[in-house]
Amino acid sequence: MDLPVGDSYEDICRKFDWQIPEYFNIADAVCDRWADDADRIAITHESLDGSIKHFTFAEIKRYSNQLANLLRSLGVAQGDRALILLTQSPECAISHLACFKSGVVSCLASVLFGPDAIEHRLSSTEAKVCITNKANLQKVQNIRSLCPSLEHIVVVDDESPTNALSLWAAISEHPDDFDNVKTRSEDTAWISFTSGTTGQPKGVLMPHRVLLGNKPLFEYYYDYGPRDGDTLWSPADWAWIAGLINILLVGWYSGCRVVSTDMEGFNPQAAFRILGQHDITVSLLTPTVLKLMRQIDSDASPELQLRVVLSGGEAVGKELALWADERFGLTISEGFGQTECNGMIGTNPRLMEVRHGSLGKAMPGSVCAIVDDDGNEVERGVQGNIAIKRPHPAMFSGYLNNPEATASKFIDDWMITGDLGEQDADGFLWFHGRTDDVITSSGYRIGPTEIEDCLLKSPAVQLAAVIGVPDETRTEIIKAFIVVSESAEPTETLAESLKELVREHLAKHEVPKLIEFVDSLPMTTTGKIMRRTLRDQEIAAGN
Repeated sequence: MDLPVGDSYEDICRKFDWQIPEYFNIADAVCDRWADDADRIAITHESLDGSIKHFTFAEIKRYSNQLANLLRSLGVAQGDRALILLTQSPECAISHLACFKSGVVSCLASVLFGPDAIEHRLSSTEAKVCITNKANLQKVQNIRSLCPSLEHIVVVDDESPTNALSLWAAISEHPDDFDNVKTRSEDTAWISFTSGTTGQPKGVLMPHRVLLGNKPLFEYYYDYGPRDGDTLWSPADWAWIAGLINILLVGWYSGCRVVSTDMEGFNPQAAFRILGQHDITVSLLTPTVLKLMRQIDSDASPELQLRVVLSGGEAVGKELALWADERFGLTISEGFGQTECNGMIGTNPRLMEVRHGSLGKAMPGSVCAIVDDDGNEVERGVQGNIAIKRPHPAMFSGYLNNPEATASKFIDDWMITGDLGEQDADGFLWFHGRTDDVITSSGYRIGPTEIEDCLLKSPAVQLAAVIGVPDETRTEIIKAFIVVSESAEPTETLAESLKELVREHLAKHEVPKLIEFVDSLPMTTTGKIMRRTLRDQEIAAGN
C-alpha cells in the first residue's frame, strides 16, 4: 500500500484508494523480504556505555525465527499473549517479530512501569510469557503469583536468571528457519494500552492491517519516505505506538536502518549527539522533547543531516514549531492521532501549506471532522469533538474484553478522540484541548494549550502546564505551573511578567490568576503532561 504520487495534498487525496488484502503478516513485510540482502543493516544499537553494534535484516530474521520456535516449544500458541517488557533494543524488536511470525499477540509494556502497572497488563491480557531484562525481572517475579496465566519468563541479558530462561542461550538450541503463520489482516498483532491518565489503562487491540493503514500516512509525513538510505531514530520508547509504528515498523517496511539507544531518561544534549553521530535523516521528536532541546546552546550541538522532523502526540504550538524550523533548518511536519487510530491528521510542508499551531488536515485516505456530542458535523469555526470516521485500516478493532468501552468510543461511525478542536474555513484543524482539560471561566471555555504555548515564548520558561481550579464566582480560574529554565529564578516579578505576556498575546480572560513554580511536572511515559494529576493535587490541597 503506497502513497499515490502527487504534487499537492489535494492531488494525493483525489488519487488515494485503500487496498487491504485478506491476509497479511507484519513480519513478512518489515523483515523477511529484506533478509536476502545480507549486508542491509536493520538496527544500529548504542548501549549505555557507548558501544555500538549493528544487526542486519538477515540476523534479525534468524534470531526471531529461533525465538518463534522457542515460543512454540514452550506451548505458546497462535492467539496466546506475550508481554514485551523491554527497552528500545534489538531484543525488543526481535521479540515482537517472533510473536508476529508465530501468530502470538505481543503486548506492550514500558520498563518505567512499577509492579502494579505490569501486573495489570499481565493479568488483563492473560499473557503466558513475559520477555524482559534483568533490571525488571524482580518486578515480574514479585507479582507472578498474582498472574496465574504467566507460565514462562524470558530474560534477554542474563545468562542464568533465577526461575527464568535466558533468551540467547534458549534460542541457540532451536532452528533458525520458521514458516510464518498465515495471519489474516484482521487478526490481532499486538495489544497497546491507553495512556491511563484516567482510570485503569484499557487494552487496545491492533490488527496486522494497522501497519498497512499507517504506512501511506507516514509516507506523507516523511515526504515519500522513509526512502532508501534514510536512517530513523526517536527517543520515543518502543513500548508505545509512536516508537513502535512510526519509527521501527514504518522504517523497516522501507528497508531502512533504525537506530536504537539505551537512554536513562531523556537527555537533550545526548539527543543532539545521537542525531549527528548516527547521521539521522528522519526523526520523531515530541513537543516535550523539543522544549527540552530548545534549552541547549545551538553552538554546542553538532551539524545534522535531518531531512524530516515529525512532532506530535500533543499540540506543538506555533512558538515551539518556529524554533524547531530554525534550529533544524527545515519546516517540521506535525502529526495528530492517538493509540486507537494513529496518524489521523497532519502536514507535509512540501505538499501543503503549513500553518504552525494547527494540526494540519485529515491525512489522505482519512475522513476527519469536528462533530457535536450527537455526532453531527458542526459549522466551520465552531468548537466540537475531533473525530475520525470508520472504517479506517489504521484504527483499532476494539478494547480488550470491554465491548461497552468500545461502543462508547463511537457515535455512529465517528470515533471520538476525546480532544476538542475546530476546523477553519480552509479545512485546517485546530486543537483546543482534551475534553477533560477544558477550563470554564466566567462563561468562557478555554483550552490550556494556547496559554501554555504563549508562556513558552518567555526564555525563562522551560515547561508549562495550565489547568482550571474551582472558583465560586468564575466556576474555575486559570492556574499555571511553571518549570523555569536554568538561567531563570522563580520570583514574583517573573510571575507578574508571565501574566503580562499572556495578557499581551492572548486575552484578559486567558491570563493565569495563579502561577506556581515547580521543579517538575507529572508526565506519562510518553512525555505528555498529566494535567489531571495537577488538578487532583489541587483538590487534595483544598485549592
